[in-house]
Amino acid sequence: MKFKDWLWIIGYALLIMAVNVAISILYMVVYGYLINPGQPEQHYQEHVQIAAPYSSIIAGVPLFYLAGRYLTRRWAAPARVKAALLMALVYAVIDVAALAATGFQLRLVIFTALSLATKFIAAYLGGRAANS
Repeated sequence: MKFKDWLWIIGYALLIMAVNVAISILYMVVYGYLINPGQPEQHYQEHVQIAAPYSSIIAGVPLFYLAGRYLTRRWAAPARVKAALLMALVYAVIDVAALAATGFQLRLVIFTALSLATKFIAAYLGGRAANS
């Protein structure tokens, strides 16, 4: 792969990460204003700690599938799956680095492993679908 290809892969991984975070924030806004308004700030801080990992898994699957399917079309057919998996790998490296920076908690390690596994599968399936 060329340097330009790596820039696209890293850019896609960062874009997906930003969209995934934005979806978590949007969920918390909806939760705070529509689902359970009027709670103390501490309640929302505790809820986001529980909800964010689920949000990452739920939103991450379609994001990685779509990225694997549509955004890797710039590569020739044999390289699409590889590019999609490399994109998931870059995302995983950033995600694990962030987890390491915040401290490894067993609950978060389990959710991160599950989340990354679903993202790799979705990216793989999206890359395969792009070859069709």
